[in-house]
Amino acid sequence: YDGKCVFCRIARREEPGTELLSCEYEDLVCFRDRKPGAPHHYLVVPVRHMGNCKTLKTEHVPLVKRMMEVGKAVLQKNNFSDLTDVRMGFHWPPFCSISHLHLHVLAPASQLGFLSRLYYRINSYWFIT
Repeated sequence: YDGKCVFCRIARREEPGTELLSCEYEDLVCFRDRKPGAPHHYLVVPVRHMGNCKTLKTEHVPLVKRMMEVGKAVLQKNNFSDLTDVRMGFHWPPFCSISHLHLHVLAPASQLGFLSRLYYRINSYWFIT
C-alpha cells in the first residue's frame, strides 16, 4: 500500500468520490475512468500496489488475464455485449499518469473520438494491448 497513490486509496475505499463496480476477484477493483475516452471506460486495478506495465513479468500473465476477464464482465453488466468492439490496454511509461498498474477498458472502440483514437491507439509507442 502506498498512501500517496490514488489507485491504492481507491482500492481501499479511501476515495469517497469513486464508486467501485462489482468484481469477482478480491485482489482487483474496477471503477469508471474519471476522464472517459469512450461511452464505457473502466479501469481494472490490482488492490496491491504494483508498478506500471513495464514491471510486468511472465508470472503476471494470469493476473493480466483476470484483469481482462473483469473488464469484459463489467462491460456485460453495463449492457455492452459486442466484445469485438472493445479496446483494452496499458499506457507505456512515461505516458502513464499514475504509476500503479491499471488496465484501460474502452467500448465501443468504434466510437472513440479523434483524440481518444490517438491516445488509445493499438500497440503505439504509448499504449500497448
